[in-house]
Amino acid sequence: MSEVTEPALAGSTKEKKLSWFDDTLLLGIMAVLAGCGLIYEYLLSHYAGRILGALEAAIYTMIGLMIVSMGVGAFAARKIRCAYTGFAILELSVALCGSLAILITAAIIGFGQQLPLIIASTLGLPPDLLPEGGFIGLMQHLSEYLPYVWGVILGLMIGMEIPLIARVRQSLCDEHLMHNAGTIYGADYVGAGIGAAIWVSFMLAIDIQLAAALTASFNLLAGFIFIWRFWDRIRFVKILLVGHFIASAILLLLAWHGPSWEQNFNNLLYKDNVIYAKSTRFQQLTFTERLRGNGIAPVYSLYINGRLQFSSEDEHIYHAFLVHPTMEASARHDNILIIGGGDGLGLKQVFKWNPKAVTLIDLDKDLLELFTSHDADMPTRLSQTLLKLNGDALNEPRVNVVVDDAFNGVDDLLRDGKKFDTIIVDLPDPSHPDLNKLYSDLFYKKLKELLSADGALTVQSTSPYHAPNAFISVGKTLALAGFDVNQYHHNVPSFGEWGWSIATVSGKDAKTRLSDIEQLSIEDDWLTPGLIKGSFEFPGNFYQEIDNIKANRIGSMQLYQYHQKAWSENQGVTLF
Repeated sequence: MSEVTEPALAGSTKEKKLSWFDDTLLLGIMAVLAGCGLIYEYLLSHYAGRILGALEAAIYTMIGLMIVSMGVGAFAARKIRCAYTGFAILELSVALCGSLAILITAAIIGFGQQLPLIIASTLGLPPDLLPEGGFIGLMQHLSEYLPYVWGVILGLMIGMEIPLIARVRQSLCDEHLMHNAGTIYGADYVGAGIGAAIWVSFMLAIDIQLAAALTASFNLLAGFIFIWRFWDRIRFVKILLVGHFIASAILLLLAWHGPSWEQNFNNLLYKDNVIYAKSTRFQQLTFTERLRGNGIAPVYSLYINGRLQFSSEDEHIYHAFLVHPTMEASARHDNILIIGGGDGLGLKQVFKWNPKAVTLIDLDKDLLELFTSHDADMPTRLSQTLLKLNGDALNEPRVNVVVDDAFNGVDDLLRDGKKFDTIIVDLPDPSHPDLNKLYSDLFYKKLKELLSADGALTVQSTSPYHAPNAFISVGKTLALAGFDVNQYHHNVPSFGEWGWSIATVSGKDAKTRLSDIEQLSIEDDWLTPGLIKGSFEFPGNFYQEIDNIKANRIGSMQLYQYHQKAWSENQGVTLF
């Protein structure tokens, strides 16, 4: 009898060892969740940037908040008694929060913007008495920071994942696991790297709500696999399984309808009716329409990442001042370079001068296509209006469109030994470090090499009224690059007071050249010689701080900081 029972007893005391299957499964789950966590950081930070208008600061703030929250979550994981049950609940919670965060935020912000109109309509208040201050104004302002709240919540939960996986992994083995933490962190780092690659290569180009739903589906999949493998160790396992199935249905609904729901909520932020929106690899494009009746043409506007780029009602004013003073100040008009201006509106004005060739460099291929041909998803009336606005200029055979980052694109032109009679730089404001380099002394030195000796260059230079330091800094940077610089301004109703910097490399400066004109060389419905000459006049004290304003040297981020500070002060936005 003893000979039979001894082996049995010996077998019962045999130490458990972590199987290769369970180990691979847990490390694989950890890698997937790390990728999901990184994508959530990017999703929320980019959405926060769209709302607050300060993308770079929003990204850094979000990542910082989530990292700190993850640390707190790692400590909090010690309070979870059952690692198996806790992990299953955790992944269900992360999937639901991650998939719903952006949609709920868009709904709250959109409703907050509409609330004054709802109250005014209910009480019969006139438009100039909208209840926008006090508690309502405070709630509107606070709602813009909801992405950060979601970032903290998700960060806390994501921070619990590694400690719980470590405990599960250790519990499957009687002996102490050597390098348990290091192995799990290794899987975490690899997974995060894969997540970053997926974000850059795929998710940047799709709708942000769809990206959130897809990411959450992997959290849910990890939860399903975990429940399947460790069914007997999880408390309330059947309830959790039902919860996962319900969450799956929610994710399918969000993947199918979420993007349109989110867009509808975002549309509430615009005063005019949103008729088309598109997320490109680089930016969010939104087109609005305002009907005016009585046979008057509608007003169409383009917003990029929530900021107005042009209005069909007055874009001709902006582009006339951007293009024609520069062309008038140039000795010849045969070969023109336009940097930015992918909408073709400035290009249309350039063609009034009958150039022989125009090179246009723009980064966003999708934007160029919208202003070149009809998009199947775009309303026909909008597509026709866009092509009419730019005179179908981008399809002109004299145009060479280069899809590239301008910083690299001009290097190719320099290598080819190109020279241009006029250079027009029509880039977005320097609201992002990637744009800041295109306003740097190094970039302007490259443009100087491309400009003919008797040519002229103009740079859109933001608002001299709202951002005077940024405006002056652009001029000083051009001067640092070796240009002779003048600055001018004019009121564009949609933008307010706007400014440009015009520069030459030899001979008379642009202001002197333009002071001699009595009649424009081309016909324009708005611009006159008098308006051009008057645009160079500024208030007497405008440049009084010029000695204290710094040029934007490459790598300094000086202009970006000037612009962000001015924008934040004018919009009442502070990140923390």
